[in-house]
Amino acid sequence: MTHFSSLKPKKVLFIATRQIGDVLVTTPLIQQARELWPEAEFHFLGYRGKLDMLKGNPNIAELIETSDRPGFGEYLSLFNRLFQRYDLAIVTQPSDRAYFYGLVAAFRRVGVLGGHPQGLTEQDKAKKSKNDKQNAWKKAICLHTVDVDYFGQHVITEKLRLLEVFYKNVQDLFSKPISVVPPAGEALTPVIASQLRSPYVVVHPGPLTAYKRWPLAYWQTLVTWLTQQGWQVVLSASPAKQDLQLNQDIVSLLDEATRENVVDVAGKLSIPQARSLIQGAHLYIGVDTSITHLAAACNIPTVALFGPTPPSNFGPWPNGFIGKQPYQLRARTQTVGNVTILQGPGECVPCRKAGCEDRPDSRSECLDLLEPNQVIEAIEKITQK
Repeated sequence: MTHFSSLKPKKVLFIATRQIGDVLVTTPLIQQARELWPEAEFHFLGYRGKLDMLKGNPNIAELIETSDRPGFGEYLSLFNRLFQRYDLAIVTQPSDRAYFYGLVAAFRRVGVLGGHPQGLTEQDKAKKSKNDKQNAWKKAICLHTVDVDYFGQHVITEKLRLLEVFYKNVQDLFSKPISVVPPAGEALTPVIASQLRSPYVVVHPGPLTAYKRWPLAYWQTLVTWLTQQGWQVVLSASPAKQDLQLNQDIVSLLDEATRENVVDVAGKLSIPQARSLIQGAHLYIGVDTSITHLAAACNIPTVALFGPTPPSNFGPWPNGFIGKQPYQLRARTQTVGNVTILQGPGECVPCRKAGCEDRPDSRSECLDLLEPNQVIEAIEKITQK
C-alpha cells in the first residue's frame, strides 16, 4: 500500500448519502481525521433530513444537504457548489452517486467499495463479479479503497480504514479507544418533560423495515414486566406511519395498570431531543435501528434485538472499545461494554437477508423465536451489576 502520511489537506468533504444511522457511524472516522489534520476544515454531504446525528458536532464546519433523488436543477446547483472545492473527499458509501459527488468535489478521494460476501452460492459469486466490474472506475479514481465485508468487518472499522493510507503505522488507527459521538442534546418540550419520572426505560420497537420487527405480543409481555419492576416505560418511535401505528398497537394491548406507567412519545422528538431523552434513561431496549446506535453512543446500558443483521457488521459500537471487532457473528447473548446484543436461535442466523422471504415486508423466524424471557434475563443481569 502506498502511504500518503505527508498529505495535509486543508478542506475535506465527508460523503454519506444514506440513512441517519449511516451518518452516525461516520463520527469515529471524523474524530480520527481531526486528530490527523487538526487544522483542516471539514464539511459533510448527505441527504436532506438525515444529518441531525451531526448536530453540534464540533468537527464539522458545514453541513451540505441534497435530495435523495435530485432533479437536473439541483444536480447543477450542487455541482457548482462542490466543484473542486476540496483537497480530499472521503466517500463512506459505495453508491455510484456518492462517488460522483466525490469526483466532482475533490482533487483526491478515498472510498468504500460495495461487494458481496464471498464463499456463498454461485449466484452470489456472479453478483460479486458484476460488482467488481462496476467498482473498477471507483478504484481508478481513488488513492485508497476499502472493501465491504458484511459478516466479518464492523462498519466502524470499515470507515476508519479509509484513513489507513494516511498512516505510516496502520496499527495506530486501532490502538486507542474508539467512540461514536452523539449529536448535541436539545431540551424536551415541557409537555413531555412533565410526564417523565425517574427511573425510566426507553423502549424503541420500530425498525425502518418490517423484517427487523419483534412480535407485538412480545413487546406487551416485556413492557408489562418492566413496569412491574417499578420503572416507567417511555415508548419512542420515528414519525413514520408504521412506527406510530406499532406503538399504538402495543399500548392497546396493555392493561390499565401498565398503561398508567407508559408514556408514548412516538413522532414527537427530534434526533437531538431523542438524545436528551435517552441520556436520562436507566436503560434502553430497541431493535436493529439507528436510535439503538444513538443509545449506545450515549453510554447508557443498551439492549439490542438482532435478527438477520450480523452484529459483527452493524452491532451498536460499545464506546471506548479498542480494536477492530467487538462482536461475535453469532451468540444468543453477548455483552461488550454498555451494549448487550441478543439473537434468536438457528444455524442460518445471521443471514443478512431481508427476512426469511428476503423482502422488506418479510417476517424473520429468528426474531419470532427470540422470546421475552431471553430479553428479561439479559436485563436482570445488566441491572444487577
